[in-house]
Amino acid sequence: MQRARVIAAHHAPEREAVRIARGQSAVLGAADDQWPDFIWATLAQGLGGWMPADIFHMDEVGTAIAQQDYDTCALDAEPGDLLTVEREHAGWWWAHDAHGRSGWIPARSIELIQET
Repeated sequence: MQRARVIAAHHAPEREAVRIARGQSAVLGAADDQWPDFIWATLAQGLGGWMPADIFHMDEVGTAIAQQDYDTCALDAEPGDLLTVEREHAGWWWAHDAHGRSGWIPARSIELIQET
């Protein structure tokens, strides 16, 4: 894991986070205008959220199947906050803050801290 400093505020959307498990199916909708690597995915329960398109595989009947687990939880952060970042996917980092909260934050909102 690596440390990062928040350089631009990020606020999570005011909707429930959606989790999809590997092997679960979803109906895919439109791509996001601002984040073209993301697509709106709706689960069988009716919940939907923006997810990276590359986590899905289309089977022979046109059903989108998740190839990995994914959680749409975003992390609220303010400039100057220090985070621990774990992994990057489609221009976003999975991060942990000093209060024990975790979620996605855009790569453009942070700067990685080079540890010496």
